[in-house]
Amino acid sequence: MSNFKRYRVDPDTKIRLSGYDPDETGTFKSKTQAEAVLEKHREQLFDLQELMYAEDKHSLLVVLQGMDAAGKDGTIQHIFTGVNPQGCQIASFKQPTDEELHHDYLWRVHKMVPARRMIGIFNRSHYEDVLVVRVHGQLSKDELADRYRQINHFEKMLYENGTTILKFFLHISKDEQKARLEERLKDPKKYWKVNPTDLKEREHWDEYCEAYQDVFRNCSTKHAPWYIIPADKKWYRNVTISAILVETLKSLKMKYPKSEFDLEKMKVE
Repeated sequence: MSNFKRYRVDPDTKIRLSGYDPDETGTFKSKTQAEAVLEKHREQLFDLQELMYAEDKHSLLVVLQGMDAAGKDGTIQHIFTGVNPQGCQIASFKQPTDEELHHDYLWRVHKMVPARRMIGIFNRSHYEDVLVVRVHGQLSKDELADRYRQINHFEKMLYENGTTILKFFLHISKDEQKARLEERLKDPKKYWKVNPTDLKEREHWDEYCEAYQDVFRNCSTKHAPWYIIPADKKWYRNVTISAILVETLKSLKMKYPKSEFDLEKMKVE
């Protein structure tokens, strides 16, 4: 699935989100075709997760970011269905609590980093602390630059200690966001997802695009790359991210550990 590498942001690259088509479907002609491939990816993820757990040398951190209604919850649901829950953990980062505000902004994040053997998924992440606060004018340019540097050092430290990091921006169009938010307002089963803040934040669409563009340029590194994933079509989002996950885990060249015992001398009575 190396054709998906085109979504990877090279380090220090200045990009414009307007240059990425959120409605792209690559070589896939239909949802049915993509879902058949996704099912194979799920099977591979199950095997690769078991292998990572047994080898006990690596962990995987998946960071999901995007505009409101971009599909972070759906991504987790559709890709990680079937993965052994004992080897997977999910953390959501919302508005900081009073206790969290009395620590550095990475304090609450570091606590949720996956241990060896584990797949950790961040539904929103430490990047909220260079996005929301920037859009609302709570950080100076110098403070923002400091945080980019601190985040890069934090992720490099995790990488050097065995954590593979993949960061995905779920790229949807403004029209698609509008349709998804309106759908929530019409469906009683989705009222629980409705938040007036989401509608208010939509007014800052352009500012968020600029903020994300700076994040990609400053914080996409060789050891912790950003991927800009077309996400208007949910099925293409799912098959693309799952392909990158499978390819990345395979690249670790993991092996099952050899037995520590003389198996020829062991007998089951």
